[in-house]
Amino acid sequence: MHTIENLQLNSQGKLQHFLSIEGLDKSLLTEILDTAESFAYISEQQVKKFPLLRGKTIVNLFFENSTRTRATFELAATRLSADVLSMNIATSATSKGESLLDTIRNLEAMQVDMFVVRHSLSGAAHFIAQHAAPHISVINAGDGRHEHPTQAMLDMFTIRRAKQQFSGLRVAIVGDILHSRVARSQIHALSILGAEEVRVIAPKTLLPAEVESLGVSVYHNLAAGLKNIDVIIMLRLQKERMNSALLPSESEYFKCFGLSNDKLTIANKDAIVMHPGPINRGVEISSSVADGPQSVILQQVTNGIAVRMAVMSMVMRRKTGTE
Repeated sequence: MHTIENLQLNSQGKLQHFLSIEGLDKSLLTEILDTAESFAYISEQQVKKFPLLRGKTIVNLFFENSTRTRATFELAATRLSADVLSMNIATSATSKGESLLDTIRNLEAMQVDMFVVRHSLSGAAHFIAQHAAPHISVINAGDGRHEHPTQAMLDMFTIRRAKQQFSGLRVAIVGDILHSRVARSQIHALSILGAEEVRVIAPKTLLPAEVESLGVSVYHNLAAGLKNIDVIIMLRLQKERMNSALLPSESEYFKCFGLSNDKLTIANKDAIVMHPGPINRGVEISSSVADGPQSVILQQVTNGIAVRMAVMSMVMRRKTGTE
């Protein structure tokens, strides 16, 4: 069986699928960031179209609801001049008894070139990549509690634009680590790119048992964890995935782990504040911080388009003759 690592790369070591941050090297992640930088400038022009994927068809297979991720993937594909088909899975044949592989086979028969997959089950994108036709690339747009690699890369892009480099950076990831695929991808990416320290700050009930094995420092006190921090990444409480017994109340959570202006002053003066969204205001972060001068949350959304353009262009190179 293919591992995610060798399934993602072709014989030349180039991206064939983008399923996981884990297992990739620094040069490849840096190439994604550098490619995204070039697309970011294109996106700032009056005419935002780039003909790299003209004639290609990209299918968004979203088995979970999403707003930003789906919209930015659609915009990214459109700006690369691809044809985009977004599947409403709730009303598709899969809800009428057709298997996932049947759906994939039928879409392949329509001569599509890429699947962008979001699924509640960990490993779903990997499964599709294993079984898809050889000419099709698969991008993981979030699978269960496993990973969300393009979100992590747009976060890395946002950090690099604000801080220029990763060496010497101390980054704190705060909140629902247990249920967060984003956090896992962020931790892998920060480690690969050379951040000095990654801290996770959360109540014990919202931390996975093996979290120390990821090479992070663990804190259960927000004030202690924010000292000397350059980047603060707040995570959404994934209430749809948790038992209510994990938390006493949302107000108590904000009191202990929510980011307010007072708590923000504990971090370095030039610290940036991030959140992958959607934000639960007054639960994970106050509105004054989310909308404040140290917040780069909206920049994350903007950067998501350029980063997803970069990943799409890189996995499609073998089919466009630009490799």
